[in-house]
Amino acid sequence: MKLSAQEEYGIRCLLHIGRMTATGGSNISAISRAERITPSNTAKLVRILRMNGFVESSRGKDGGYTLAMAPEKIKLGEVFEVLGGKLFGQGFCDHYAGTAKVCVHFDQCTLRSFWCAIQSVLDHVLNETTLEHLMDPTGLGWWETCLNANPLLPKSISTD
Repeated sequence: MKLSAQEEYGIRCLLHIGRMTATGGSNISAISRAERITPSNTAKLVRILRMNGFVESSRGKDGGYTLAMAPEKIKLGEVFEVLGGKLFGQGFCDHYAGTAKVCVHFDQCTLRSFWCAIQSVLDHVLNETTLEHLMDPTGLGWWETCLNANPLLPKSISTD
């Protein structure tokens, strides 16, 4: 499983804007430099974030981008959805049907239930994790969400 570059860089742009919102926001050039992403790709990603209501822009000499809502209201599941979609979404089986119109395992698929379970855990973590969690300077803001989503992980957090 891999994240796409668009998802990774899009989240990084949003996180940068989130951190800069309190001081007036950031512009494409500054985001691009800070995240080491080309200005054209940065502009494309920020446009997607703006068109979907996560950031807002202001024009002028001191213009730029700020969060359109409080970071605790921005759920990562919604951000990932607009940047790339789900790992196992509608049409997944159709896309991997091989040369047939329908997957040869369609009527007795064991993989579909596995991918649905993985997607369910991902959905839980992503929909419970907010931008505010990622903005936590300790880096532990999202960890409790992961613990609650996966009973196999240890239930204690060490900050040592």
